[in-house]
Amino acid sequence: MKKLSEENITVKKRSKGERIFSYFNTVFLACVTLVFLLPIWHVFCASASDPAKLIQARGLLLKPAGSITLTGYRLALKNGTIIRGYLNTIFYTTAATLIGMFGSAAAAYALSRPNLMWKKPIAFILSFTMLFNGGIIPTYLLVRNLHMLNSIWAVILPGCLSVYNILVMRTSFQALPEGLIEAARIDGAGHMRILFQIVMPCSKAIIAVITLFYVVTHWNSWFHASLYVDGQHRELYPLQLLLREIVIMNSQSALELAGENGALNLGKELTKYAVIVVSMLPMMVVYPFIQKYFVSGVMIGSIKE
Repeated sequence: MKKLSEENITVKKRSKGERIFSYFNTVFLACVTLVFLLPIWHVFCASASDPAKLIQARGLLLKPAGSITLTGYRLALKNGTIIRGYLNTIFYTTAATLIGMFGSAAAAYALSRPNLMWKKPIAFILSFTMLFNGGIIPTYLLVRNLHMLNSIWAVILPGCLSVYNILVMRTSFQALPEGLIEAARIDGAGHMRILFQIVMPCSKAIIAVITLFYVVTHWNSWFHASLYVDGQHRELYPLQLLLREIVIMNSQSALELAGENGALNLGKELTKYAVIVVSMLPMMVVYPFIQKYFVSGVMIGSIKE
């Protein structure tokens, strides 16, 4: 093997200031990571703790209190309300994400075309809504006048589109070579075919990132359901709204999820942590598969050559 000459090897030595900055930066980021991970670890440990020991425990749990048990998960998963809320959340998230991705991609593609009529006014109106909106009461009146109260559409449609995501996708689409689009037009492809067969396949990174944004947003959403769905239609509640009742409101109906009679007092805290873990798991499983696209996706089109 041919040895590399010393002239071809360039070693950049870091200055003392750069080494100190790197050290403190590493320590700081490690502390921030620890701050985020400890509450999650506490919830995992509490969900697998002995109910009697958990009630007596104080402070942060670094290991399960007492013997490890899955009682909390059994109490949570055998309850019909929790299962129905889980299925509702999966449906709401899937439907809202599909609608949001289709609308965002279509709007972003249109705004990325240089010959779009009234392109700047449309972009200004979209950007304006990021700072100002009608407010809760006008939005509620609109949903009511559209006869969507106490329906699945009241949970899915309000907020299913994000202007920020549209603008990010537009920037990414603008970075694609214009010759690619023109070649497709010459071959007779229409705008919809160009969007779905050329633009989106060439923008997999940004599509994955925006999909992740929509999925996380809708999975954790509870406000629209609490506003547009009343207590008489609890079968439409998403999991996060039920979780809010358990964790924050601590209502009697929520506490009944933990069990009956004597098991109620011991099981309610355990069930609360178990439901939190159950609600977190899908996002924790999905994120590693999309994380590799995250940095490249959000950076596409951010630097103009």
